[in-house]
Amino acid sequence: MKKSRIAVLVSGGGTNLQALIDAGKRGELGNGEIALVLSSKPDVYALERAKNNGIETVVIPRKEYSDIAVYSKALTDALVAADIDLVVLAGFLTIFDEQVYKAFTNKILNVHPALIPSFCGKGFYGLHVHEAVLEKGVKLSGATVHIVTPECDAGPIVLQKAVEVKQDDTPETLQRRIMEEAEWKLLPKAVQLFCDGLVTVENNKVYIKGE
Repeated sequence: MKKSRIAVLVSGGGTNLQALIDAGKRGELGNGEIALVLSSKPDVYALERAKNNGIETVVIPRKEYSDIAVYSKALTDALVAADIDLVVLAGFLTIFDEQVYKAFTNKILNVHPALIPSFCGKGFYGLHVHEAVLEKGVKLSGATVHIVTPECDAGPIVLQKAVEVKQDDTPETLQRRIMEEAEWKLLPKAVQLFCDGLVTVENNKVYIKGE
């Protein structure tokens, strides 16, 4: 059976990419394999992580393209040329348009560091999410893996995991705990479910076979 080819899109250090690489080494990506790491910036550490593990890399710098449409076409062309089956956004901070969504409908995953629909949408990324969580005083936060759609953070939810918010948390400590306890576990699991053909999407909801 042909392996599902995964492209991981990055813009920075690549901690979620590393979680996927490590899961792959443990045989936890099911029928999937990371075939490509694509970065929107040169010289980011995520590219080193890929090269250190023998994974093909490509850099498509956003600043070299005149607008989102031209950039999105370059992105789509690169993914199609690499025969990609599943796209995973792992800290990819560049906006793309409907060309990518149409080419990979229900085949783009993202991990968000909160329990969607809370603390999500425009402006909620990185430490901004955790700052808002602490300001609100909620007792639970966590992470969500969802399918990416044109509307920000509004795609069908695949997996979620709650993480305790502690009274003495800073945005940095909460971010780290959510990464360790939720993001780095949920993302490989979601990838495995997709690559093993256990996910279906109906009416903007995800159904997982056997659950």
